[in-house]
Amino acid sequence: MPQGFESPKGSPIPENTGFSADEIDTSRPHPARMYDYYLGGWDNYEVDRTAAERVIGVHPQVRVSARANRAFLQRAVRELTAGGIRQIIDIGTGIPTSPNTHEVARETAPDTRVVYVDNDPIVATHAGARLTNTERTGFVLGDVREPRAILDHPTVRELIDFDRPVALLLVAVLHFVRDDEHPAEIVAALADALPAGSHLVLSHATGEPYEAYAAGRTDERARDGVVNVYKNATATLNLRTRAEIEPLFGPFSLLDPGVVRVPLWRPDGEVPGAQELNDIIFYGGVGRKS
Repeated sequence: MPQGFESPKGSPIPENTGFSADEIDTSRPHPARMYDYYLGGWDNYEVDRTAAERVIGVHPQVRVSARANRAFLQRAVRELTAGGIRQIIDIGTGIPTSPNTHEVARETAPDTRVVYVDNDPIVATHAGARLTNTERTGFVLGDVREPRAILDHPTVRELIDFDRPVALLLVAVLHFVRDDEHPAEIVAALADALPAGSHLVLSHATGEPYEAYAAGRTDERARDGVVNVYKNATATLNLRTRAEIEPLFGPFSLLDPGVVRVPLWRPDGEVPGAQELNDIIFYGGVGRKS
């Protein structure tokens, strides 16, 4: 990476990313940087903030959804490390937001190894300072659509022992994979490399109403408005129903309570009411490979 290319906060991109400045598209909003904005972060560009505000305009609760999704990731990681998992591959990690996956895991298991993967080179600008500045963590610039490249990456091979169970995190990433890009096949390819006892943590955006609140109705205007914003981003948003999300788990058997709105997955506090659950657009679940 040429010296002098700066991130939004002025950090030089690590030289080993394999990308040139010309390949970094800051003319279009990127989902990772928009998500950072939803979470109240500052590592984004004007184009990302403008797009995110358009989403907020049609779906004001998107920030609630983002926080609920983040909390789901943290609960799932705590559950899995408490159950003995000591290796994690977090694909689509996005802009680092503390507590990050390795920080949550090491609350329970300080020896946990974590590899972060994201396809936005801007994320790499923050990886060294916030994700990989401790032992047993690594970052890979890679795309979930190329699972073999991720699995074969030297950083993954150095940190992950594929003879021992692994937690695979696909949190808020597969809805950026189109049907013709075969998301189920991507999960299957990743799962094939993992031994029995491995787990999949998956969350996915939906346009489906929460049944107890909406009685089968959906706000098509809000749904279409959000989808339209992402049509101009570096990845389109592909909303799916619970019936379409469940098969994505493939060889991973769902743990209780199955695929649910993310606040309902093993909550550690007060559960939102039906109206708030309807506003939270993420389904989530955890599966185990036998």
